[in-house]
Amino acid sequence: MKWLSKTRRNKIVGLATLTAVLAGGWYWYGSAAQTPQENLHPIVVTRGTIEEVVTSQGKLEAKQYVDVGTQVSGQVKKIHVDIGDTVNQGQLLAELDPRVYQSQVEANEARLNSLKAQLNQQRAQLTLAEQNLKRNQGLIAVNAVSQQALQESESEAAVAKAQLASIQAQIQETESNIKGNRTNLSFTKIYAPMPGTVTTMPAREGQTLNANQSAPIILQIANLDTMTVRAQVAEADVTKLKEGMSVYFTTLGNVERRWQGKVRQILPSPQILNDVVLYDVLIDVKNEGRQLMSGMTTQVFFIFGKADNAVIVPAEALTRRASDRDNDMGKAYRVSVMTGTGREQRIIHVRLLTRTQAEVTEGLQPGERIVLNRPAGSTMQAGNPPRSGSNRMNRGPRL
Repeated sequence: MKWLSKTRRNKIVGLATLTAVLAGGWYWYGSAAQTPQENLHPIVVTRGTIEEVVTSQGKLEAKQYVDVGTQVSGQVKKIHVDIGDTVNQGQLLAELDPRVYQSQVEANEARLNSLKAQLNQQRAQLTLAEQNLKRNQGLIAVNAVSQQALQESESEAAVAKAQLASIQAQIQETESNIKGNRTNLSFTKIYAPMPGTVTTMPAREGQTLNANQSAPIILQIANLDTMTVRAQVAEADVTKLKEGMSVYFTTLGNVERRWQGKVRQILPSPQILNDVVLYDVLIDVKNEGRQLMSGMTTQVFFIFGKADNAVIVPAEALTRRASDRDNDMGKAYRVSVMTGTGREQRIIHVRLLTRTQAEVTEGLQPGERIVLNRPAGSTMQAGNPPRSGSNRMNRGPRL
């Protein structure tokens, strides 16, 4: 009985093991056979807008602005405007204490009057000296005076004439000093050199400004109707840019609003940040509603290519090149298309290509379905436009 029980137990264990092996093999075979089918996803070809862009970050600044300073030293007596005020060209902005410069003008005017009096006196002396010389020249002919007397009268006339010229030169110098003093006096009143908005005001009333070494800044005036984006573009992309290129940008405060502009200038001198060579690119934009402010951070998109109402497929479908079929319609790729009779291989041509999408110029029509091999659960459609930042880009440094 014990021997029979052991034999039966061995048979039962063997049958159980065989059943498990067969079940595992069947499961593995079925899974291996189904995996390729589960990863094949048909994607409908649609129409949409596609852009090929390169991005960078930038800062907003006023296109036209001026730092209003003072050309003379002195204490700020009065500031007539405040930050945010709109000013006109020629409007009085601030005043410095004028007393020092007024006293200099008065002192030089007094000296000028004194010199003019000396000039009149010297003219009288010159007239007398010339009369004596003329009289002696007549008397020398009849030997009524000596030769020495004639020579002395000639010398007196020459000295009087030279002194007159000296006084005239001093008068010119004093008049020039008066002009300079009056100019300095006029600089104590500071006027707006351009129309605009007061954006900054580093000076305060009662503050003493020293203009001997540098021109102190009292305030800044900017024209906020047109703003400039100063975008920093990496050296790998800057050669692709050109003046007049279409650009749009967004701000951190409103990422949904696109501001349109064009490249005004590409500055030739680079900046090096963390061993990265960057070039400043200037873009002008109309500041509608004064929503853009100086110092705002922007994400800038330089448009290299754009197609509206284009036939679009996912970029991941372009895995097999057919380089021998490239033509004017673009680069050639081989894709799998689902038809009523099954799958067929087809060559298509692509012009614009971003990280997520491709513009098909030949070989596919909207409504057709291409087959992608991607993990289960993905639902992306060919016509779903990506966010702007998902196109080919160079993000640039963080500012």
